[in-house]
Amino acid sequence: MLDASLHDEIVLRTDDRIGALADISRLLSEMGINLLSAHVQTEGEEAVIHLLTTSQSYAYSALKEAGFSVGVREVVLIELPHHPGFLCRISEALARKGIAIEELYVTVPENGGSGLVVFTTSHNSKAVQMLRKR
Repeated sequence: MLDASLHDEIVLRTDDRIGALADISRLLSEMGINLLSAHVQTEGEEAVIHLLTTSQSYAYSALKEAGFSVGVREVVLIELPHHPGFLCRISEALARKGIAIEELYVTVPENGGSGLVVFTTSHNSKAVQMLRKR
């Protein structure tokens, strides 16, 4: 069975400026909070930063207190073995159930045994239930 689960991901919006991620990561580091994943994209003059940490509630509060525009969104997390075709099988299984992947990011160390996949779908809870049965 796969260990798929629902999590709240911090979504932070800030001016697209040099050093914004450094400021955010310094703040979290000084609090002893580790990053599990980070995804940064720019939209015009704005940067949108998605964060998963070892302490979401503390990170959320600290970022809000520091004046950042902070929200949350529900994401699916799953750790997948690092071998050819595993992500293909998962995405095909979601497609067969009519579940659309809306956003996905993953990273795997080259010599690592597994990778953390973070994604959103058209129906996150249904995706988790389906993946747990696999």
